[in-house]
Amino acid sequence: MTPQEFIDIALWFPESTETQPYGPGALVYKVAEKSFAILADGPAEEPSRITLKCEPSLAVELRAQFPSVTPGYHTDKRHWNTILLDGTVPDDELVEMTVHSYQRVVAGLRKADRDRLRAVLGDDVPQLPAAG
Repeated sequence: MTPQEFIDIALWFPESTETQPYGPGALVYKVAEKSFAILADGPAEEPSRITLKCEPSLAVELRAQFPSVTPGYHTDKRHWNTILLDGTVPDDELVEMTVHSYQRVVAGLRKADRDRLRAVLGDDVPQLPAAG
């Protein structure tokens, strides 16, 4: 997946916004002012990387399954994974990870925001239960 393909996916979600709070080279995708994805340029000659929110046990499973999935870079390593866009994680898996991240953030929003976003999504994306 290319960085532009990832941008297109991240901006597909209802009320998704793109910001640059850390300056050039890092795009942050938010819903209701809460981050669900970060796309960062890699160091010279390295691929870009994305950081996505993830349920903790799934995060560990994904790290074991894919060498390019590591604990979140500059984030809570229990709840975030960083994925190198080096082609070793299939595109459909990256899409699923992004959907999961968005859902995790939506599940933690205020009820009114959560309900509004779920109404827009309809059946396009399976829903997570509300965060407890």
